[in-house]
Amino acid sequence: MIQRTGRRRGALLLAATVAVTLAAAGCGNGDDGGSGGGKNVAVSLITKNSTNPFFVTMQEGAKKAAAAEGVKLTVAAGKEDGDEAGQVQAIEDAIARGDAGILITPNGPGVNPAIKKARDAGLYVIALDTPPDPPNTVDITFATDNFKAGELIGKWTAAQLGGKPATIALLDLFNDKVVSVDYDRDQGFLTGMGIDTVDKKKNGDEAKTGKYSGGSYTIACNEPTNGAEDGGRTAMESCLTKTSGINVVYTINEPAAVGAYKALQAAGAKDILVVSVDGGCDGVRQVKDGVIGATSQQYPLKMAELGVQAIKKIAKDGQKPQVTGGLDFFDTGVSLVTDKPASGVESITSTDGAQRCWG
Repeated sequence: MIQRTGRRRGALLLAATVAVTLAAAGCGNGDDGGSGGGKNVAVSLITKNSTNPFFVTMQEGAKKAAAAEGVKLTVAAGKEDGDEAGQVQAIEDAIARGDAGILITPNGPGVNPAIKKARDAGLYVIALDTPPDPPNTVDITFATDNFKAGELIGKWTAAQLGGKPATIALLDLFNDKVVSVDYDRDQGFLTGMGIDTVDKKKNGDEAKTGKYSGGSYTIACNEPTNGAEDGGRTAMESCLTKTSGINVVYTINEPAAVGAYKALQAAGAKDILVVSVDGGCDGVRQVKDGVIGATSQQYPLKMAELGVQAIKKIAKDGQKPQVTGGLDFFDTGVSLVTDKPASGVESITSTDGAQRCWG
């Protein structure tokens, strides 16, 4: 009796051991995530902030792609546009976790040393939307051609003016740090207008008066907005105190454009051409409503999805993405959205833009 009980216990123990072994093997295969390394590929997305709809959409796109690809995603952000310290901490956290890669929209050159540290630790780093300066700070950038985005709204503006004098307010991103997206859009806009920009990597060094492609121009101001609505309103109010007769307002993005428009309304200003870059669903509605005359539409969802997929491929088989021919980044595309098309400037309507917004 005692002998049979011992045998039964031995059989049960053996069965349990086999079951645990099989379960462990099953968990290992199921948690692989396609990485080939026995665990999920871990990726961090670090945006400039979590309030701008552009970056909210980017976060949503990354989450969707991560779910589809079996990638473990961590989302982090600066407290506001320009918060380099918050992004540096998020990079440090990604290194400590042993993530495979980082997707980041850099808040400024202050994050560059942390990016280098991440790459030295073996993480693959992709910039989204905002190429760092210098571009080789990261492994590759997935972004809008921001110079082209600015150039499109500049060409459209020059055509709409029809030779009339242009008094221009330039509502930029920063005045205390240099970020490529800032000078690319600003300088692209002026180039599209036919204005000599002197140094394409520096805002504000163009002649304050001169000739654009259709007539004469005056630069009324260069003011920072921090890419926010309240910043746009304050910047526009400042410009209005300096110069009368402003009839063109360039804005770094659509939140700044909305703030500028509210300041113009409060001042009783009319018939002002307001142009911007973003092409979000709200921005497209603003084009339809006449708040913004034209905007260059970007595709942050695509940037995020491609970024997640790229790091998954690198972790799985070492396959790295390539830049677009003739550029030092991967171009995710741009379209001019306006309901007042200009001859010689390719564009889509606000109806078309609404169907594509931030896809």
